[in-house]
Amino acid sequence: MLTIDTALDRLGDLVTRARAAGATAADALLVGSSSISAQVRLGKLEDLDRSEGQEIGLRVFIGQQVASVSTSDFSTAGFDNLVERVIAMARMAPAEPYAGLAPEELLLRAPLPDLDLHDPTKPAADQLIHEALATEDAARAVPGVTNSEGGAASAGHSLVAIATSHGVHAGYVSSSFSRSATVVAAGNDGMERDYDYHVARYHADLESPETIGQRAGARTVRRLNPVKLKSQTMPVVFDPRVASGLVSHLIGAITGSSIARKSSFLLDRRGTAVFAPGIFLREEPHRVRGLRSRPMDAEGLPTRERAIIEDGVLTTWLMETASARQLGEQPTGHASRGTSGPPGVSVSNLVLAPGKTSRADMLAAIPNGVYVTELIGMGVNGVTGDYSRGAAGFLIENGELTRPVAEVTIASNLKEMFATLSPADDLERRYGIDSPSLLVPAMTVAGN
Repeated sequence: MLTIDTALDRLGDLVTRARAAGATAADALLVGSSSISAQVRLGKLEDLDRSEGQEIGLRVFIGQQVASVSTSDFSTAGFDNLVERVIAMARMAPAEPYAGLAPEELLLRAPLPDLDLHDPTKPAADQLIHEALATEDAARAVPGVTNSEGGAASAGHSLVAIATSHGVHAGYVSSSFSRSATVVAAGNDGMERDYDYHVARYHADLESPETIGQRAGARTVRRLNPVKLKSQTMPVVFDPRVASGLVSHLIGAITGSSIARKSSFLLDRRGTAVFAPGIFLREEPHRVRGLRSRPMDAEGLPTRERAIIEDGVLTTWLMETASARQLGEQPTGHASRGTSGPPGVSVSNLVLAPGKTSRADMLAAIPNGVYVTELIGMGVNGVTGDYSRGAAGFLIENGELTRPVAEVTIASNLKEMFATLSPADDLERRYGIDSPSLLVPAMTVAGN
C-alpha cells in the first residue's frame, strides 16, 4: 500500500494531466487497502484470505459535462490512457446542470485532525487463526450449542487520499480488526442460530475471543423452542443491536438526493418535530478511534459534529455538492464515493442519546409485548414511511422477558414510530450507529 505522500503525488500528477488535456476541473480519489482474514469451522481452518490493492478514480468536468473512470494501473502509460478515456467520455456526456466540484470557499484548508484511526499492528496468519479458533471454541462450549457456522478473525488497513484542481490535497490511513462467531443450537422445535462480533480500530481494543464466543453461544441457546403469536397490536422494544436500523431509515430519508427527488417520507419536515421532545441524535465524525470517524468527506470538505435531531426537531438535510446545488443550498460535508461514479451521501458515527428510564423499568411497564433482537428483510418504503419487517426475539410478559418468539412480522409507519418512540438509558458506544433500547408503544405484530 502506498504512503500518503506518494499517493498525493500520484493524484496531483493525474489532476494536472487532466487539466492539460482540456478538463475545466478535475478531482482524483485513491483508495488502497490490505487485509487478512481467517475463517474456521468446527475447530478446523476453512479459509485464509489475503488481499491487497489500490485504485484511482479520476473525475473530470468540461463545463457541465462530467465523466469518471477508474484504474489500478499506476504506470505512466496507464495514466495517459486513463486521462484520454475520461476526457473523451466527458466530451460525449450530456450536460448536468448541478455538476461540479465542491465550493472552493468551503474546502478543508487546515491540517486534518488526528483521530487516531490507524493501528500499525499486523497480526500474523497464525495469530488470526488462533483468535478465530478461540472465539468459536468459546461459543461451542456453551451448553446446548450443537453445531457451528464458524468463527472468524480479521485485520485490515486502508488509505484514502483526494486531490482536486481547486486546492484539496489530503489523505489519511485507518485500520480495522474484528472477531466473530456464529453457532447453532437444536431444540424440540428445531434449530436456531445466532452470532456475536466485535470490530475495533485498534487490535488491543477488541473484546476477548472468550467474551465474544460465550455471548454468541448464550444468545443462540436462549432462542430455542420459540413460540408463535396471534396477530395483535402491542408494544415493541428494539434491542440496541437492531435499534440502530431505525436511525438508518431516518438518515436515508434526509439525504439531499432523496429530498431533491421528492422521494422521502420526511419531505418538508426539516425544522419541525419528527420525534418527541427530549430525543437527540448527534453525529460525531471526530470521535477518537471511532468506527465511522473521518476527518474530511469525499469532496474535500471538513466534517464536523452536529445535532441531526435536537430535542425532537429535525435540523438538517445531509447533502453532497450536486444535491445541495439542486436544492439551492450548501453541501454539509457528507459526500461519500468510490473510485467510479458520482458522490453519494454517508454519515459518520451517530449516537441516539439515552433516555432516563432503565431498560428494566421500561420492560416492567409492559404487560404484553415483544422484545426484538433480530430483523429480517427490507420491507421499508422510503417514500411513504411504511415499515414491515420479519422479526424474532422474546415475549414481554408482565414486565419480564420470557419465551423466545420467531416468525412474526412487525409493522407500522416510520412517521408514527419516530413520533412515539422512547429510549432507555442503556446506550453503549459499540458500533458506527449507536442507540439504546427503543420502545415503540404500538405496532402491529402479525403471527399465526
